[in-house]
Amino acid sequence: MDFLARVAESRILEAIELGEFDDLPGKGKPLELEDLSRVPPHLRAGYKLLRNADALPPELELRRQGYALDRAIMRTTDPAEREELRRLKRENELRYSLLVERRRRRT
Repeated sequence: MDFLARVAESRILEAIELGEFDDLPGKGKPLELEDLSRVPPHLRAGYKLLRNADALPPELELRRQGYALDRAIMRTTDPAEREELRRLKRENELRYSLLVERRRRRT
């Protein structure tokens, strides 16, 4: 064990003895491990970071907005509002298509 690992281990043991980990959420429960087998190994850290921050890639964010617009269009009864939502939906679809096309050209 190298020096840094020993220092880290001793500080962790000291914190355990002082009870600094006693009030952590999920204490005494099994860890819920994610299946990241479909994510390439070199992208897993970034994927987890973005996922924990509730950040989505731009393509998925646009798709999510599109689904929300679809639901809003179905719910509204005002014809003017429905037309405005449809316009926003078309703009969203155009942005999504352009973004996907740009990504394809890069690869």
